[in-house]
Formats: sequence, structure tokens, C-alpha cells
Amino acid sequence: MAIELNQIWDFPIKEFHPFPRALLGVGAHDILGVEAKNLGFKRTLLVTTGLRGSGIIDELKGKIEYQGVEVVVYDKVESNPKDYNCMDAAALYQSEKCDSIISVGGGSSHDAAKGARVVIAHDGRNINEFEGFSKSTNQQNPPHIAVSTTAGTGSETSWAYVITNTSDMANPKKWVGFDDAVVCTLALDDPLLYYSCPQHFTAYCGFDVLAHGSEPFVSRIDFDSSMGNALYSVELVGKYLREATFEPRNLKAREKMMSAQYIAAQAFNSGGLGIIHSTSHAVSAFFDTHHGLNNAIALPRVWEYNLPSRYEKYAQIATALGVDTKNMTTVQAADAAVEEAIRLSKDLGIPDNFGGLKPDSYDKNRMNTGKYEGVGTEIPSDDKTVRKISEHMMGDYCTPANPRECTVDSLVPLVKHAFADAY
Repeated sequence: MAIELNQIWDFPIKEFHPFPRALLGVGAHDILGVEAKNLGFKRTLLVTTGLRGSGIIDELKGKIEYQGVEVVVYDKVESNPKDYNCMDAAALYQSEKCDSIISVGGGSSHDAAKGARVVIAHDGRNINEFEGFSKSTNQQNPPHIAVSTTAGTGSETSWAYVITNTSDMANPKKWVGFDDAVVCTLALDDPLLYYSCPQHFTAYCGFDVLAHGSEPFVSRIDFDSSMGNALYSVELVGKYLREATFEPRNLKAREKMMSAQYIAAQAFNSGGLGIIHSTSHAVSAFFDTHHGLNNAIALPRVWEYNLPSRYEKYAQIATALGVDTKNMTTVQAADAAVEEAIRLSKDLGIPDNFGGLKPDSYDKNRMNTGKYEGVGTEIPSDDKTVRKISEHMMGDYCTPANPRECTVDSLVPLVKHAFADAY
């Protein structure tokens, strides 16, 4: 009797996904207009959250227009971009007869722009139809330059985008799309644009990078091509995130976090993620909390949950984070990785848990569109909430690559700790 390959391996064939051309370094944002012109942009849609008060949008708009490229601005993207952000941006693109997209910001801006491109390529179909893997049937969508102002998601690098489905807010869902068609035409990372990122967001985004590096390193996919970038990104976070957070104009720290973001995204692009991200997606689906903050709260709990299946890997992570593990056993070193993650969390002022958080995104979203008001002003930590989060996690496309097997019942204690307890 023939043996099916998936009876032997979970991921018998590993797929390497493409990266965009990229420009990384001090001053890269100065040539945004030149790059847009060279790519043939004539009238571009600039997609952003608004970056209110930073001056970045006006500066970049001027650089683009100086090269003779017209700019139409869509600045209503929300944290954890919503389905209607994608639909509204696509509608504006078409009504204004644009030929290209430039997204400016963090992952929210880039993901909304990716979603809008998919909608445009499919004649206005609802973006929620594209959850999952390679759902695009038309690979030709508008060219896209992604300009990052945070060291976090790496969305400018990857084939992934994450959207919140608001069609049924009694059962909210944040979903992931993986699609080679949405890989950007050009990624542009300039550490000078990170200087105005507030301290708490720098910390939150840095934990997103740590999640992006650690998850493919321990992933069930076990993709050799991802291992070097994954572990080195963890090392860079351990060395430079504190400095980048507390010395916002420390150029070396900002440069190193820029590199960490980029190579961590290269790692997970083919190496996969896990339930740090599944937790984050679920919590922000229900409560619209910041993705990086969610990852920061979830990360030590998930590392501890996964330890029995990957002691050796977590021991290597401990070393990468700067822990002296020479006189430790493998298990002790793995435990030390969790302890170091907790120390980093406390140093950066990450909240102990989700329970009682009052997300700052509700008022902002009401101001932007009035369409999404969340489900309350304080996150509850009751058993019903914990169960709903655990169930959402089991449906997340990041969960299958997690190294330790998951069930709703096995996730409930982890989630309960993340909602109500502290280290």
C-alpha cells in the first residue's frame, strides 16, 4: 500500500516565496519620488494611517510630486486594518484613475494596500473572499511601493497580509492571506523615518520582530533557508530593542532594528509562524488591540507552552538573546530563554496581561470613519472570552506550523494566563 507523504512529514515539500526589491538605509526615503517615476507611476494612491503630527506624509508627498507623479491620499487606514479600509481604498483608486499604490506606515498601511490591490485586480470583489493561501486568480495587480515608518511587521517584505472581517461583529474574525501576488514591487526602509515612532509603539513593534524571528526558528515547517535570518533577527532584538526604545534618535539601534525587521520577515515568509500570532490575531479581532502589544503579551506564554517540543531550539534562542548558557543543561537554557523574554518585557513596560487593558484604538477609529467601535472599553478575562479566543486561534492559518500540537482545551490555560495572570 502506498504511503502518503503527509503521513511521514507535516510539510514534505517546502515552498520558498519571493521577496521584493528593497532599498534599506539612511536617506532611502529621499529617493521615493525618483523610484516611483522610474517605475512608471503617473498618478499614485498614497495609503496611510495619516501619521498625524509627524510631518512624514507631507514630506513624502512633496518628494513624489517633485518628480511629476500626482498623489491622491487615502489616510483612513486603522490599526488592525478592516475590510472596509481595503474596499474604500480600492474604490478611491478606481474613481481617481490611479495607476499605482504607495503605502506609508507600519503593517496596517501595507496590509490595507495589499488588500486594496487584490480587490482592484478582481473587479471589486469583497476582500474577505481572499482569506487563506493563494486565493488570487488574477496575479496582475497595481504596482506597490511600501515605505515603513516602524520596525515591526515586515509586511513590506512578505507575501502575507492580515485583515479584520467586520461583517459580523458578534463573531469578529481577523484573518491572514498568503499570496505571492501581493508581494510589493519595492520595499523601502529608512531608519530616519523611525525617529518619531513613540516609545511604547517602538517596544510593541520590536516584540513583533522577536515573534517573527523566533516562530520560524522553532516552526514545524523546519525550513533550513529561514534559520539563519530567524536566529540573527532574535540576536539583533536582544541587543538593540532597549536602545531603540529609550534612545529614539540612536541611529545604530534604529538601523539594527530595521535590519531585524527585514530579515525576520524573510525568515517567516517561507518558514511560517505559530500561535504567538494566532493569539494576537484573535485578541485584536475581538478588542482591536495593537498587534505588537498582543505579541508581546503572548510571546513568553507561547514559548513556555512550546518548550517541551523544542528545548534545543529555545536554548539557542537564549544564547542569541545574550544569556550565558555555558554551564546550563539544554532544558535550563531553554527555560532561560523564557526568563529573558520576560525580563525584556518588563524592561520595556509591557503590560502583564490583556485583562483590564483599555485599547487606545477605539476613539481613533471612531474619529477616522465611525464604522468600527470595538466591543467595549475594557478587556474582560472571563472564561467565555478565554474560550472564544482559543477557538479563534484554532481557525488561524498560523496555527498549523506551531511546533507543539494545539487543541482548544490545550490553549485555554495559556490564554487564561495571558488574560488574568502575570509572571
